[in-house]
Amino acid sequence: MRVLLTGHQGYLGTVMAPVLAAAGHEVVGLDAGLFADCVLGDQPDDPPGHRVDLRDVTAEHVAGVDAVIHLAALSNDPLGSLAPELTYDINHHASVRLARLARDAGVRRFLYASTCSVYGAAGGEGLVGEEAPLRPVTPYAESKVRVEDDLHALSDGDFSPVFMRNATAFGYSPRLRADIVLNNLVGHALLSGEVLVLSDGTPWRPLVHAADIARAFTAALTAPREAVHDRAFNIGSEINNVTVAEIAEQVAEAVSGAKVVITGENGADPRSYRVDFSRFRTAIPGFDCEWTVKQGALELADAYRKFDLTREDFEQRFTRLAVLRAASDAGTVDDTLRWRR
Repeated sequence: MRVLLTGHQGYLGTVMAPVLAAAGHEVVGLDAGLFADCVLGDQPDDPPGHRVDLRDVTAEHVAGVDAVIHLAALSNDPLGSLAPELTYDINHHASVRLARLARDAGVRRFLYASTCSVYGAAGGEGLVGEEAPLRPVTPYAESKVRVEDDLHALSDGDFSPVFMRNATAFGYSPRLRADIVLNNLVGHALLSGEVLVLSDGTPWRPLVHAADIARAFTAALTAPREAVHDRAFNIGSEINNVTVAEIAEQVAEAVSGAKVVITGENGADPRSYRVDFSRFRTAIPGFDCEWTVKQGALELADAYRKFDLTREDFEQRFTRLAVLRAASDAGTVDDTLRWRR
């Protein structure tokens, strides 16, 4: 299968591309390249691809493609809240435009990277399934809900959108992100000796390893149409439904000598939810996530030590918001996050 993978030079895309290739697919990348140089360790062997802004995609980019895996986005809540209008332009409008182009080009399956943060303020009393009310509390999560709605309207007998609601990702990727919870806490533990939690530690978070996300997308790519057509799936494992305080404790166990410090200075976080992941396991018999939070913390600690992670890199090169601010200050991108010629 010829697969267009958007965001192939991002945190998840860098892990997913070789998994798709190992499954026998021909992978074509598409990425603006804003984070292509955010590498910890060996330089990734990227698939051939297009260096293009998502907002500038044309019919040519989807010609001859059997399926699209759409990861590219302004990713995470702080970044989305910084520039909500850009979040909607890129994450919502450009995503729907890509889907229309794909459908018109004869693409039959469109796997969309949504997020469990669409459940936002669901609380932690029970497990949240795909039919639960959506309560996004950030522009990032709201943009994902809007795309799901618009892709549903595009679905027909020939075009199958699939909504992959990923839990919060963790784990090593050659294109590291340090601004997601487990990756961030492990870095702080190694660099400062403290597992620093700024909330009160009580919110629930579902977590999933980047490699398990890659395996899930690869499985959904070739699943029977009736199993996945126009359906939403939570991607993760119930064992990784944990509170932020529990994540911190797992990090302290993985990083010898690190001390958990819960400051509570940011108060209670309204984003709290525990998630039911059984629908995907039912649709894809035999699939289950392989990584636990503890295993991920150990993997990250080993990678950070192996590749000599520095505080400057941790806080600047591997934090998405800092990368974009530095590019803006240097004049390499404009106010709309487009490369300056």
